[in-house]
Amino acid sequence: DVQLVEFGGGVVQPGGSLRLACVSSGFTFANNDMSWVRRSPGEGLKLIASSFRDGTTYYDDSVKGRFTISRDNAKAALYLELNNLKTEDTAMYYCRRDATAARGQGTQVTVSS
Repeated sequence: DVQLVEFGGGVVQPGGSLRLACVSSGFTFANNDMSWVRRSPGEGLKLIASSFRDGTTYYDDSVKGRFTISRDNAKAALYLELNNLKTEDTAMYYCRRDATAARGQGTQVTVSS
């Protein structure tokens, strides 16, 4: 079975940083495009960053320059470094296997003073 487990969320002040991690199993991670998506209060899912199997990346304009996505194929892990956090970054963050849209249970990020 495909499993995706996210962790690393928490409560942080504006301007702070967090590092999210997603550990996967049940599929060949290196052969898959992977993304981080988030759901803010009262909103739908939003794609914020992708790590493609060819080594390239994508960022939504709202996080470009502040967030960094990376992956470790040997560990089947996906990461998201969040810097200069803003209150509008408050959301549940999910790791997603793009081929099937499978997601984990998510990890909550709350940015508040």
